[in-house]
Amino acid sequence: MTTATSLGDFLRSRRSGLRPQDVALPDYGGTRRVAGLRREELALLAGVSVDYYTRMEQDRVPNPSGGVLDALARALRLTADETRHLHDLARPAPRRPPLDQPPRPEQPVRPMLRRLLAELRDVPALVMGRRMDILAWNPAARALLGDYGAMAPAERNIARITFLDPTSRDLYADWDSCARENVAYLHLEAGRHPDDPRLASLIGELSMQSEDFRRWWAEHPVQDKTAGTKRFHHPLVGTLSLTYDTLRAADDPDQALITYGAAPGSPSHDALRMLLAWTTAGAEPRV
Repeated sequence: MTTATSLGDFLRSRRSGLRPQDVALPDYGGTRRVAGLRREELALLAGVSVDYYTRMEQDRVPNPSGGVLDALARALRLTADETRHLHDLARPAPRRPPLDQPPRPEQPVRPMLRRLLAELRDVPALVMGRRMDILAWNPAARALLGDYGAMAPAERNIARITFLDPTSRDLYADWDSCARENVAYLHLEAGRHPDDPRLASLIGELSMQSEDFRRWWAEHPVQDKTAGTKRFHHPLVGTLSLTYDTLRAADDPDQALITYGAAPGSPSHDALRMLLAWTTAGAEPRV
């Protein structure tokens, strides 16, 4: 089973979101049979023939050039993340390992990230691996986000918790935004790892059990997990507005350290300090 939406699906989703006026094309009025730009309009903007672009949407171009993909990205007004995703989808799918090859081992936590977790006592932090799996966390993260240690290892996944754990809707003040970000990141993962059976299983499970996930997955959002702000409704200390940052090693992009913090002197900073004073004394990082 493959996880990645096809190149054609992605092109159609982005073409349907553009209007002629968005790309400085004349709109002659009248009723359009389909939403967004016509194929011939996009082909004109990208400098390719209508026939060639049509075959791309039908997944009948096995290996389009990087130049054509970049031209399409410019014509479609893609972001940097969406452009990388376009290139991922257009690459020939990697061959699956032989059936007798042993399964890929679990990701070990990088030693430096393990040490950082131990040092970041006053900063909620966790290590995220492939598929948004939670590989390790510190006591501050447990105090803020929940007790991952009480979950079965297979359930320790950010996207799975967000969509299938009802308490996540209470914890995240902007749940819709957080959930859509997770869908967008999983699309990136699916483009990078189209033959990951565990990722395919996760996407299938979420599609079956969550109408929200199913609807947003079909829209094909694409966004990397880098930095931003999240608001929490914590049951112990009330509302928190925290910034998060995602740190990756250059030689291991499939593993990231995610930290949460607040501006010193802010109400959220004071509330976070109070929460950690109550809940993390003497605790050790978990992995």
